[in-house]
Amino acid sequence: MGKLYVVPTPIGNLEDITLRAINVLKESDLILAEDTRTSGFLLKHLGVETHMHSHHKFNEHKTTDNIIARLELGETIALISDAGTPAISDPGFLLVRACIQKGIKVECLPGATAFVPALVESGLPNDRFCFEGFLPHKKGRQTRFKQLAEEERTMVFYESPYRVVKTLTQLAEYLGDERAASVSREISKLFAETIRGTLKELIIYFTSNEPRGEFVIVVAGKA
Repeated sequence: MGKLYVVPTPIGNLEDITLRAINVLKESDLILAEDTRTSGFLLKHLGVETHMHSHHKFNEHKTTDNIIARLELGETIALISDAGTPAISDPGFLLVRACIQKGIKVECLPGATAFVPALVESGLPNDRFCFEGFLPHKKGRQTRFKQLAEEERTMVFYESPYRVVKTLTQLAEYLGDERAASVSREISKLFAETIRGTLKELIIYFTSNEPRGEFVIVVAGKA
């Protein structure tokens, strides 16, 4: 049997990758990348010449069986996403589950993921929290907001720049516009920033300042 390594990659600053991650990428027989073009820039920067195959949400159902077959023949395969830790709001869960079902070893390396620095920088309680990832765009969205209105733990969401104001507005509608929150964007990149305040204040800020980059929203739980 081979082994699947789940390898986190930088979410911004390329120096945020670990030495062990670089070694695993160099020594693997194959790297599964969400977007080979995006990952190609990183691997070139790191001096990694391992061959890549595409593995993303549009083809993972079709490619998983072939990957499992290669692992069963003894290959070592590394799974990466465009940024951060695979399977956290990115492809990876299906492959990891299939490996476990087949008795193939899986090891996830520690490393970059966006919600941890955003949660810590928010200044909100982080001893207990829930990670919600991306909220449903349509079906089930209102139901989820109603459920979250009763959540007592700090809540963490991912959001695109195109929907961040809408999501903040809906959170204010269901949780109250005076609820404490924090928004981090472009974490570890050149224009990284974290804005803290009430949901009302954050809506005003991002209505006046065009949202750009990838966002993490952190919201205090119900008192």
